[in-house]
Amino acid sequence: MSKSLVIVESPAKAKTIGKYLGKDFEVQASIGHIMDLPKNDIGVELKKRTFEPTLIVSPGKEKLVDQLKKAALKADHIYLAPDPDREGEAIAYHLALQLGINAMQRKKIQRVTFNEITKKAVQEAFKHARDIDQDLVDAQQTRRVLDRLVGYQVSPLLWDKVRRGLSAGRVQTVAVRLIVEREREIGAFKPVEYWTLEAVLHPEKQAAKTFTARFVGVDGDPVRVDNGVDKEGKAQFIGNALPDAKQMDAVVTALEKARWTLSSVQAKEQQRRPLSPFITSQLQREASTKLGFNVRRTMGVAQRLYEGVEVGSEGTVGLITYMRTDSPRCSPESIEAARNWVKTTLGARYLPGTANSYKGKKDAQDAHEAIRPTDVARTPESIARYLSDEQLKLYTLIWRRFVSSQMTPAVYDVTTARIAAVSAKNGKTYDFRASGSVLRFDGFLKVYEVVEEKKEEDGQEGGEGSGEGSSQALPNLDGVRTLENDKLNSKQSFTQPPPRYNEASLVKVLEERGVGRPSTYASIINTIQDREYVVKPGGPRGPFYPTEIGVVVCDLLVKNFPYIFDTAYTAKLERELDEVEDGKEKWTDLLKGFYVHFEEELKDAEKSMESIKAMEIRTGEKCDVCGSPLLLKWGKFGTFFACSAYNKKDKNSCTFTKENTAGKPDLNTPEGQEAEAADEYCDNCGRVMILKRGLFGPFMSCPGFSEDPPCKTIRKLTQKAQQKLSAPQPTGEDCPLCGKELVLRQGSYGEFVSCSGYPKCKYVKQNLIEGMKCPKCEIGDLAERKARRGNIFWGCTNYPKCDFTSNYKPVAKKCPKCKSPYLLEKTLKSGVFLFCPNSKPQAEEEIAPKTAAKKTAAKKGAAKKAAVKVAARVVVTEPCEYEKRIGDAPPPPALPTVNTHGPVKEEDEELEPVS
Repeated sequence: MSKSLVIVESPAKAKTIGKYLGKDFEVQASIGHIMDLPKNDIGVELKKRTFEPTLIVSPGKEKLVDQLKKAALKADHIYLAPDPDREGEAIAYHLALQLGINAMQRKKIQRVTFNEITKKAVQEAFKHARDIDQDLVDAQQTRRVLDRLVGYQVSPLLWDKVRRGLSAGRVQTVAVRLIVEREREIGAFKPVEYWTLEAVLHPEKQAAKTFTARFVGVDGDPVRVDNGVDKEGKAQFIGNALPDAKQMDAVVTALEKARWTLSSVQAKEQQRRPLSPFITSQLQREASTKLGFNVRRTMGVAQRLYEGVEVGSEGTVGLITYMRTDSPRCSPESIEAARNWVKTTLGARYLPGTANSYKGKKDAQDAHEAIRPTDVARTPESIARYLSDEQLKLYTLIWRRFVSSQMTPAVYDVTTARIAAVSAKNGKTYDFRASGSVLRFDGFLKVYEVVEEKKEEDGQEGGEGSGEGSSQALPNLDGVRTLENDKLNSKQSFTQPPPRYNEASLVKVLEERGVGRPSTYASIINTIQDREYVVKPGGPRGPFYPTEIGVVVCDLLVKNFPYIFDTAYTAKLERELDEVEDGKEKWTDLLKGFYVHFEEELKDAEKSMESIKAMEIRTGEKCDVCGSPLLLKWGKFGTFFACSAYNKKDKNSCTFTKENTAGKPDLNTPEGQEAEAADEYCDNCGRVMILKRGLFGPFMSCPGFSEDPPCKTIRKLTQKAQQKLSAPQPTGEDCPLCGKELVLRQGSYGEFVSCSGYPKCKYVKQNLIEGMKCPKCEIGDLAERKARRGNIFWGCTNYPKCDFTSNYKPVAKKCPKCKSPYLLEKTLKSGVFLFCPNSKPQAEEEIAPKTAAKKTAAKKGAAKKAAVKVAARVVVTEPCEYEKRIGDAPPPPALPTVNTHGPVKEEDEELEPVS
């Protein structure tokens, strides 16, 4: 009987959905996109300005596509069920292109979407199957074409003017620009000195009831310090402060003999409303702040929670709703379930009279629900034993945020006391203010802890309660009139520059400025690091520093493409993509409008872009060797100083060079000093990736690569990581030839030990079989070798004169049966065995000698016939059956761990031409 074919993106998702649908459905995975633009060509029609993309089956996906086609021919119905977003719709469209080979096949194809992978949601989705939404497909295709046009036409300029291998990204360049501009703000920042004053007071004759009040003004006029102007030219002030020590000393002196009185006490109730359920950007920021997860790790763990986790007898269950969303909206059923849990578990006083509702941003797509648990009854405690540590942490965060969103506000009692200190020396009244708050009812805070975000910048004028220690609990001041001063604490401070962006704050600013969308934040942050335009040395919460190459590329692109890489224009394109998705704008109209500006700027850039490669700037520094002026030049790894006396044609000219440290990011900051190697996490499942070695060198792999279902996330090492990995490591041994230290190196065939004096000394340490010569030439020794594919074999050190090799380790023992001069050792699951190399029939072939180069035609023919006769003489010996078990098989090697394998960066997404 024919089955219905269902196609999703990932094997994990396929396994979960297959359980819900039953035996009448066959569920297969496309493993992401199956079609894309070609890598060796721009793949977009530009002559007629149709912008039609040329789509091909992604390299490596040919067998998978053939497998899906065969399954589709047998199926009665074909349901395409990738994720419910633009990317998912594009995957479905590409599957339809490949599977709909004729009209009959196309009729069988339908699209299904679900916001959560639960039995009810999945089965309900199949009742409402629909056609593919072409508007969603067009929006995704437009973004892909935009990125291809920018990458393939701007990157060659960077190759020509800066360095080969660089790439330009439409949105990523804007993100780098924000980081570079913030770094320049920090560099140009001039700190402003200011002084604050606090008084430790207590009611008269009640010395134990102390509290702190802050100096805020004189005779009713507030004190403040001028702090320049903001970006819009508006004056800024530091509130409740004095500009210098002289003025502060005058105030302190005046208060030495002052009469302190309580002018007024104001008490009020203040509510703190619960926060909305998570949208993508909020989840990424909160996971960074509370859990120390970077964006990549957060989205990888969330993906696994969404696709399904084994939960005891329930089997594989999707625990959260779709994690790429910008809407705080939740279904009525889920809200009611949360309210029931609150009422039953915590009591009626924690439940508001009506359900709390939340509005999204003005430009939110509102295509999906907020990120929430699929079943609020699955509390973190009840399923903790089924989840990994990171899965439990993220699920708890999501569960608590959702449940708390349907609870009552927290209530604080806030008290503000105004205090007057009348100086006996000058008669002036110095105003102080104390503020305190006490939590009267915890409300939603019983479930969800709120972490206050630090202010991005100093320099804002202080308001009510600004910096007054509002968390303190003031004593009961009823009936108090006179106060006594215990001490005065003056403090000198300086304004601080705006902080560098970390992952959480960068996501926040991108969201605020409308750059990117929930599904792109992770890839933006990954890409700018993978291209090494920025570095983040302080772990998941560490700040971004722009690299020298990042600054150079950013400046060139912004200068020569001021319109295309403008933050406001990039945000405008995002809004237009939303309009394409909504069917309000044609995708070709968007691209035509974009290309008019882009083509014009591209032509200008080709003519006027500065060549950094040819840069030679004369500096005031002198060469350490010959005293000639130094030139600032550009090299493979950035700027460096080189002697101006260097002449390429003169081998005896000065070759002195030194690093330009001023061009490198300054990591001598508290954040930089705390730098540590951060783990790399799988984009799909969130687990720590491990280092493996393959045919083309080392790479990072998910530890679930061989699981069922597999998680086949892999990531190449960046050039910088490869250099670090391949740096020679000292062994502590001396070279037997020249006496220099031996070092461990990384080669094309793996690790090897050689002399540190290479290339003068070419000694390479080999793993020899002691006491045994090559059985073929009897001159060379036998050494362990590693083939390109990583397998071990044994060969003669006299190679290439002797070509003896063996896949098994030779042993210096004679065969007791056939008297072979050596035996071979092989390891099987059943044990370690010795066997004779003559265990198979051996062909002894005599090769005809080479004939002279100059012979007559007749002689050549005769020699050829003779050679055939000689070559035909083959002697076959009888096989030897000797075999002996000599021990047990060794235990399997331990799997790589985080402790033995360090982190690396992900491979760049391909946006530039391939050479």
